[in-house]
Amino acid sequence: MKISDLIDKIVNWDNRLILKYNGFGGKVITNLLKGASFFGRETTWLILSFFFLFIWYDPIYFSYISGAFIIGVIFIAPTKKIINRERPFEKLKEVKLLENKPTSGSFPSWHVYNVTVQGLIFGFLLNSLMFMLLSLIFTFIVSFSRIQLGAHFPSDVIFGFLIGIIGFFSTIFFLAPMIKNILSFFELNFSSMIFYHKINPLLAQNIFYLFFCITLFCLILIIGFQKRIAMLLKKSRSRQT
Repeated sequence: MKISDLIDKIVNWDNRLILKYNGFGGKVITNLLKGASFFGRETTWLILSFFFLFIWYDPIYFSYISGAFIIGVIFIAPTKKIINRERPFEKLKEVKLLENKPTSGSFPSWHVYNVTVQGLIFGFLLNSLMFMLLSLIFTFIVSFSRIQLGAHFPSDVIFGFLIGIIGFFSTIFFLAPMIKNILSFFELNFSSMIFYHKINPLLAQNIFYLFFCITLFCLILIIGFQKRIAMLLKKSRSRQT
């Protein structure tokens, strides 16, 4: 079979399934899937990384969560840019987008990558096979949500899942240990300012540290919700005019 024929088969399969399941279940299911899909946003994992570094210092959790996120930035973002695949709602007029309009390419799904890799990471850190299995079930739900909401083709979510598996092993064997070693260096040199596994008392003792944390947290939220903020501002201007 020629590569072009294989690609045509995949495209036809993608189109058939997205048309079948877009909007499946009606408004109630759509709202539930929107909620599940939220956990695939990069903002969720940036906030958790921020929490385990500046608020409740845990070098292990920070190393693994941030490591998995960094691998997503390295692999997912450039792939989206290079391939620049049209989203289903852009390519097929019958497909309705049931969430806020995304601006990046369709392939692969970053949402699915995030829930796959981070779910496996937490299962690994908790040493729980049951948690890993539950996380894979949740990954399936988020994967379906991306199709049902009209944001991704099925092949996008499949490759997001596969890259998530690669990201998991890359994190636990390479990147997380490297980040942990970097943190250990700072721990040796700034031991008096480090408080393990509790709310950092500097939040109450040092106004500059509190201001820094609030500012960084707000920046993460602004970056994560910039599209929604821009949309709200646009609606506000249109009402005024």
